[in-house]
Amino acid sequence: MVSLKWIVFLCVISFGLGVLFSNRMWDGPQSEDQTLYTNKVHLGDFEATSDDCVTNKKLIQDEQVIKEFSRAHEAIESLDSSVAKLRMELPSNKKSRKIGNFDNSTSNSTNTDNSETGKKVFMVIGINTAFSSRKRRDSVRETWMPRGKNLLRLEQEKGIVVRFMIGHSATSNSILDRAIDSEDAHHNDFLRLEHVEGYHELSAKTKSFFSTAVGKWDAEFYVKVDDDVHVNLGTLAATLVRHRSKPRVYIGCMKSGPVLFQKSVKYHEPEYWKFGEEGNKYFRHATGQIYAISKDLAKYISINQPILHKYANEDVSLGSWFIGLEVDHINDRTMCCGTPPECEWTAQAGNVCAASFDWSCSGICKSVERMKDVHAKCGEDAATLWNALV
Repeated sequence: MVSLKWIVFLCVISFGLGVLFSNRMWDGPQSEDQTLYTNKVHLGDFEATSDDCVTNKKLIQDEQVIKEFSRAHEAIESLDSSVAKLRMELPSNKKSRKIGNFDNSTSNSTNTDNSETGKKVFMVIGINTAFSSRKRRDSVRETWMPRGKNLLRLEQEKGIVVRFMIGHSATSNSILDRAIDSEDAHHNDFLRLEHVEGYHELSAKTKSFFSTAVGKWDAEFYVKVDDDVHVNLGTLAATLVRHRSKPRVYIGCMKSGPVLFQKSVKYHEPEYWKFGEEGNKYFRHATGQIYAISKDLAKYISINQPILHKYANEDVSLGSWFIGLEVDHINDRTMCCGTPPECEWTAQAGNVCAASFDWSCSGICKSVERMKDVHAKCGEDAATLWNALV
């Protein structure tokens, strides 16, 4: 029978061999607190590592966003600069907008003017006229405005463009529009505007004229004149030539009349309160019968016409548009001579007038009957126009 000593010996040997082959000692069970602590340590390490990764990724993303924003900002600034430059340098390339369906009523004028787009000239004269003024237009054609081939020659040789400017009736392709189409087909001397005609819309018509003219001709000067005013084109050209070196010039007979607040008077100003107390005068501006502005000012009107305020009187509106700008106001009294005998005496003294009219009528009184007489007594020699150095 095996002794107890051998049994103990064999047990010890077995235990030793088990430890040897398993290469580790049994550590006994951990308490719950020890287990939680161990897990928290490992979890903390993981969370710390995870937070570092998230932070790094966020920093990288922020840097990328800032870079993209900077590039976009630079692109926007560059685009704004380019657009502003193009708007100032290339107003003639602005596409005209259609108002209503006037395609049929403007076919003759449109075909003629499209070929002249951007053509360099010395001055563009727009003669303000109305549907009912056919006789006035004929009196102008028979006196100071060249016709037919001579009108074309004046443009080609002297760079002087002369057109009757008129808009459209409120009704598309009306009998009034067709009458102008027929007249233009015969004389080819109209500039049709995207404007609805009306006596109280002269300020809007003025803006439309300058905008349209700038888009069709690249002129040094743009002139507006009424169809009941006599003009000596050669003398007017010589007057403007003296100011061609000035960048922003506004030429005419400057005045500063009273602001008429009474509703019963002809030139009532509904916004009289803007000019101070009753009895105040307007700021200095050129009288509306005739005036000229240089290219930069015409472009300014063309670009900003949607936001230029319109007063009741067209000449006041024009003068207001230049307030706050660096503009040279030229008060030239040869552009507002009286009719005979005044302009006749002036001509005899060697100072031919650029324009003549009656102040009392805001134009030549009874101009249809008297235009020929004014032209005969106060008109310049034909050679003056064709020898003008422009």
